[in-house]
Amino acid sequence: MSSNGVPQLGEQYDEGFAAAEGDREIGVGPHPEPWPVGPQYDPSLLAAGDRRNVVDAYRYWRHEAIVADLDTRRHGFHVAVENWQHDFNIGSVVRTANAFLAEEVHIVGRRRWNRRGAMVTDRYQHVRHHESVASLAAYAAEAGLPVIGIDNLPGAVPIETFELPERCVLLFGQEGPGLTEAAWEHSTAVCSIAQYGSTRSINAGAAAAIAMHAWVRAHGV
Repeated sequence: MSSNGVPQLGEQYDEGFAAAEGDREIGVGPHPEPWPVGPQYDPSLLAAGDRRNVVDAYRYWRHEAIVADLDTRRHGFHVAVENWQHDFNIGSVVRTANAFLAEEVHIVGRRRWNRRGAMVTDRYQHVRHHESVASLAAYAAEAGLPVIGIDNLPGAVPIETFELPERCVLLFGQEGPGLTEAAWEHSTAVCSIAQYGSTRSINAGAAAAIAMHAWVRAHGV
């Protein structure tokens, strides 16, 4: 922080994102005067530059203003992921949920999760915790949201031909074991993702991205 209270350029980087980008300069520098006027703008960012991992339309905006604007156009699907063993894929799931503008992300099981893979996108995404799948199912039922599990096990229907509801919860299991038995029991339907190689399953983060994009293809605008 400088002596006049304006953050230095290095302080504007989103932690993790800047490190992943190496030495490449991120974002934009100080805004030329005259500065744009509006409650969405952050004077400290206008003065020092905006080095965050945000799209150009949100450059120099306050964090709260960005979240408020996203809230006006979030999609009707939620994303839930089981977290019983501190799965490293959860951060990737959250990052993709932000990219596809999910309504909320639900962490089921352990409250703590590895945020590194989220690349700070969790700051712009509503994240809710549930102690159990039953708790998630109760929330979904009250909100009128069918739970759609995603797993490649016998009994699952192909997501490629399944009509995903416009409002739903897409539920993912952990890397390796997949959905728990409780998750299967509380799912309205379970969808599989077509695979053609020798591997038994794909990365949970990749599976989540495919499922979310399937929803976008059906209902996105």
